[in-house]
Amino acid sequence: MSAAKLLDERPRIADAIGARALIEAVLEALGALSHLVGEETELVRAGRLPEAMSREPRKTELAGVYMRGVEQVKLNAVALARFVPDQVKRLKEAHLAFQGLIETNQIVLATARAVSESVIRDLAADANRPMRANGYGPAASVGAGAFARPNSGPLMVSRRL
Repeated sequence: MSAAKLLDERPRIADAIGARALIEAVLEALGALSHLVGEETELVRAGRLPEAMSREPRKTELAGVYMRGVEQVKLNAVALARFVPDQVKRLKEAHLAFQGLIETNQIVLATARAVSESVIRDLAADANRPMRANGYGPAASVGAGAFARPNSGPLMVSRRL
């Protein structure tokens, strides 16, 4: 039986076999989710954002399965602690490792967002910069850098000089 199917049934734990099955189902969902989040993190680091975003629906689905599993673990906490305390410890360790993975993922996403915003801000500043040569007008400066940027627009000449 798949983890999602088992977790949708909302089992009441009455023995060690049921307890072990619940923990294994939650660990299976967590493992799949961890793998997907790790892939997403690496894709964002590599700048392959469209590919990373294509994993979002599956990530949402796995997160839902995992959260349902966590709810089942909470509902059956006493039985789990009594029947399979070693498995409960294993689940807690896996959850802590997953939290670390999520923190790394959030840092990578925040960095990508900051870089994107910086690029957009720089492009907007360049697009809004005055399009005339520095050598003309009241604030004219002559010498190095007095030449217009490429594509700076038409050149105006004063005949009164």
